Amino acid sequence: MQTIPISKTIRIGTRGSKLALWQANATADKLTAAGFATELVIISTKGDQVLDKSLDKIGSKGVFTEELEVGLRDGSIDIAVHSAKDVQSSIPEDLELLAFMEREQVNDVLLSFDPDFKLTSESKVLIGTSSTRRKALLKKYYPQVSTAESRGNLQTRLQKLENKQFDVLLLAYAGVYRMGYDNLIVHTFPETQFVPAAGQGSVAIECARSLEPEVKEQLKAALDHADTHVCLLAERAFLRTMEGGCSIPSFALATLTADGLQIEGGLVSLDGQTLLQETMTATPSQAEELGVQLATSILSQGGKEILESIKAERKD
Repeated sequence: MQTIPISKTIRIGTRGSKLALWQANATADKLTAAGFATELVIISTKGDQVLDKSLDKIGSKGVFTEELEVGLRDGSIDIAVHSAKDVQSSIPEDLELLAFMEREQVNDVLLSFDPDFKLTSESKVLIGTSSTRRKALLKKYYPQVSTAESRGNLQTRLQKLENKQFDVLLLAYAGVYRMGYDNLIVHTFPETQFVPAAGQGSVAIECARSLEPEVKEQLKAALDHADTHVCLLAERAFLRTMEGGCSIPSFALATLTADGLQIEGGLVSLDGQTLLQETMTATPSQAEELGVQLATSILSQGGKEILESIKAERKD
């Protein structure tokens, strides 16, 4: 449905990778359909600039979002487009997450240029991944495999795969599909086993709280997917209560079912030896309370000790 056009060009802040630009252009297309004029503003973040260190070494808080948030504050952009899983668990008070776009399939997948590749319990392969969660889950379920860092955008990682820096590449399905590389998928991990990171598969739209209310209302109407939004409220409440970002091996996936809102989530130790995983259900109106409840339960079952050991290990 067309909104009443606002005489304002919406400046969309985005990172410059091909996947980030896909997300920004998908956002622009929805806004154009709603009667807005749009302009893309490309901003480089710390996560784009520092590629020789793992995310947990450069500090995960806002590593892909901080520079975009500066643009929201100084007015050089009106909204920032993020991969929802990259957004820090707590948003600064002067900013807000306005919308979450409809979620793509959430699974983790393996990519290979060998269509006959098979992952088995005996596979002794080198897997490229930069995710703390994925590394820990591999140690849990496939302890015989090894991992190698694979920082960079999707195309850079695929080049490393082609150069045989590792045997296969572990990524989120959403980005692979959006970039048209799903023909390289050779294995899809069940989401009940490799539970995704909070927000995986969705695009988050951030703005300044001071943005004009009428503009915010129309932006949300054009961009927000209500079912995805309620699921991410639960997942982000879980993440916030765990006090973790993408540098800790936590995971959470909320889904709407016939029984209400269900969330499955937990935490795995870095060595894969301890896995804490639980499922809870509540009504959609209790989304944030549900996320907090799940995180509190995981922390009480030994999660707090796992997090403390991770922090101690990284200080060494």
